[in-house]
Amino acid sequence: MDFSNGESNLDERMKELKAFDDTKLGVKGLVDAGIVNIPKMFVRPEKELAEESDRQKSHMGIPVIDLGGLLNDNHHGKIIDEVRMASEIWGFFQVVNHGIPVGLMEDMLEGTRKFNEEDIDGKKELYARDRARKVYFNSNYDLFQSKTVGWRDSLIISLFNSDVEPNELPRACRDVAIEFINHMTELGNKLFDLLSEALCLKPDHLRSIQCNEGRLLACHYYPECPEPGLAIGITEHSDRSFLTIVAQDQTGGLQVLDQNKHWADVEPIPGALVVNIGDYLQIVSNNKFKSNAHRVLPSSARRVSTAFFFAGRFAPPERLYGPIKELTSEESPPKYKDFLVSEVVAKFFSKKLHASSIIDEYRL
Repeated sequence: MDFSNGESNLDERMKELKAFDDTKLGVKGLVDAGIVNIPKMFVRPEKELAEESDRQKSHMGIPVIDLGGLLNDNHHGKIIDEVRMASEIWGFFQVVNHGIPVGLMEDMLEGTRKFNEEDIDGKKELYARDRARKVYFNSNYDLFQSKTVGWRDSLIISLFNSDVEPNELPRACRDVAIEFINHMTELGNKLFDLLSEALCLKPDHLRSIQCNEGRLLACHYYPECPEPGLAIGITEHSDRSFLTIVAQDQTGGLQVLDQNKHWADVEPIPGALVVNIGDYLQIVSNNKFKSNAHRVLPSSARRVSTAFFFAGRFAPPERLYGPIKELTSEESPPKYKDFLVSEVVAKFFSKKLHASSIIDEYRL
């Protein structure tokens, strides 16, 4: 059997990806150049586009949970029940009255927009694929692993090992980012307590095993797309994290799979945040909570969002994660092998195009 043609196509693709990466201008650079047709690397496979046209769209919506009554004993139990149901069925929910000032969220999104639209020199200076850096900018963190290149650029602020200093951040979002990170960290701790209680564990259980560590803030910018029907903003995936909190503008485009495997729009709600369960939490909960597939569709309008990830203990000494003992029994034995976060990340970036999910790789 002759594999030379497949290898040749892969080599050609890698050359195209590298040429695009070397510009250090990202997808926004293509838009600024006035392209009318998107480059081949951004075009989704024909089979995928054909299936898309035949696929029914969901009319369901993810739950919206009001955290305003959290300190009220009469409402606390109701909120726990809502979090449990949303985490089991959807793996996604929106939260309102979460304690983060709406103005701060808007300022963070505006800072992300300004950085992408006004700071060309700053973007080039920060452009990198070195994941050891605290702050860097690039287009598609998975550029060389993904089957289809996403129509997006991202500013990454990594807090895996330590907090970031203001002078390490781009000017466009320097003043707001530190405050935003602090608020998101606090909200994450609150959500981990709710999730622990929803699993019938002590409120601090998930924090005690350091699920709330390994923080990372990804500030995504999706430029207006000249051919949105052919492209994808972020391809279908689940998150390699314990928990993700997303702030989005009012453009829309985020979709989640419903129980019938149809795509459901996550309609933007002013002031709300989107919360989703990650792969790691599905594993430690022994499948009690669900890490759900989601994606972002591009459009003719610009979209800005931030995603705040909690990936667990990453810095030495690392923690070995696996199904929580209290959630297993003879009737419900562990469904997954133990894992190290660093091991999962290394495996993902060592693969070329067909990375399988951690859920599949570590399933017993």
